[in-house]
Amino acid sequence: MSNFVAAIDQGTSSSRLMVFEANTGKLITFHQVEIPRCAPNQGWVEQDANILLSSILTCIDECVQNLEDMDLSPSQIKAVGITNQRETVIAWDKFSGKPLYNAIVWMDTRTVSTVQEILSTKKQETEEIRRISGLPMSTYFSATKIKWLIDNVPEVKVAVDQCRCLFGTVDAWLTWNLTGGANGGLHVTDVTNASRTMLMNLETLQWDPYLCKFFGIDVKLLPEIRSSSEIYGHFVSTKLGGVPISGILGDQQAALVGQLCFKPGQAKCTYGTAGVLLFNTGSTIVHSTQGLLTTVGYKLGPDHPVVYALEGSIAIAGACIRWLRDNLDFGGSYEEIVKLSESVEETGGVFFVPAFSGLFAPYWRSDARGLICGLTEFSTKSHITRAAYEGVAFQVKEILSAINSEVGVVPISSLRVDGGMTVVAHLMQLQADFLGIEVLRSEMGEMSALGAAMAAGNAEGVQVWDIFTKSDSIPGDAFHPKLTNQEREERYVKWKNAVVRTL
Repeated sequence: MSNFVAAIDQGTSSSRLMVFEANTGKLITFHQVEIPRCAPNQGWVEQDANILLSSILTCIDECVQNLEDMDLSPSQIKAVGITNQRETVIAWDKFSGKPLYNAIVWMDTRTVSTVQEILSTKKQETEEIRRISGLPMSTYFSATKIKWLIDNVPEVKVAVDQCRCLFGTVDAWLTWNLTGGANGGLHVTDVTNASRTMLMNLETLQWDPYLCKFFGIDVKLLPEIRSSSEIYGHFVSTKLGGVPISGILGDQQAALVGQLCFKPGQAKCTYGTAGVLLFNTGSTIVHSTQGLLTTVGYKLGPDHPVVYALEGSIAIAGACIRWLRDNLDFGGSYEEIVKLSESVEETGGVFFVPAFSGLFAPYWRSDARGLICGLTEFSTKSHITRAAYEGVAFQVKEILSAINSEVGVVPISSLRVDGGMTVVAHLMQLQADFLGIEVLRSEMGEMSALGAAMAAGNAEGVQVWDIFTKSDSIPGDAFHPKLTNQEREERYVKWKNAVVRTL
């Protein structure tokens, strides 16, 4: 019988379980559940941590049933990997297992006043924080969210004082529950998720005493940092009881693995709720001067070397299309929105900068706000929708331009892409046009799940997936630029002018 490896993919918009055939990466079955989020105040974004967990349990049950319906056995699943939305923080009681507050989602900006105060009064400290963690002072990362929970939620403060509180990103919350919860659950995370908290030292790969002291967070409350590929523990219940959890990666780093970007100089961009471009820098920590993040790419085993990356993050990608659908009622489905965009050859001079929760790389301006400009009587839903897709592609161009100037080597000649939005060929062509390079869309759109499965199957003690012997070419489609350099630059200048107006 074939060996299978499953991947839990807990994202901002949905949870899913995907089951792959080891080594071939063939998708056997999957189940997905959409996840709600709430905004109790302006700039706040929360999710119910219990729903994050229960949705995964539902996906497990459904996938096992799917396998049995196909006359396949769940015993063929030899390992499970976890990939997750990053920076999102959960606080819970280690004795009862109950969340002490909703999960505070990565895009939440409630800590903006704290961040602004730190930036204005502690400039030397912020430079030191960036040097140690690789991250700029921003509402994006986990540390200020944890500090807010301690300072503003009485239940959290009491639990901290009574040594009952545990903090973690979504991977830690899921792993703790799936390996036993209050009855011996493992409080662990991996280096990729830890590198997004603003609390980990990039060189030591451990929680940094200076950073934890600065934010007033006791290291004992945080999970143990492990590699991205090793057996952490085993499922203690569900229909996967006894199966090892042996891979953990933040969703963007998981996609870097799934895209086989194992060589310095290779890059991928994932288009999901947000958009993230990662550029492999190998064993070198590159401290950015262009508004990029220095982060861990992966560490595929306790004895394997750590690989670093430069990252450019777009706060809003697919979320702006969802906004057009849900808030402005531009269509009842994503397919209708795509048709609107494809129905016009250009935007009619309209530009859409979706800075709903500020601008991330390369600006890092939490005070920026979304903007649609260039409207005339001629403008229609179609022009605005096309401008939204162009806005996603322009943001990626800004990041790639920053990387090219940062690394000082031959510019990137192709970009590997994945994620839910890449099914829109129209967007992929826009991306190639604006970048002026080849865009390679993988056949498997959900590379984060594939990367987590690869890490889990490759772990020592599992070893059903040899991820380093494959060719680094990915099956899929190639999109080639059609715009002239002059057309490309003229559009880009106008886009930059629109961005200035959001600040």
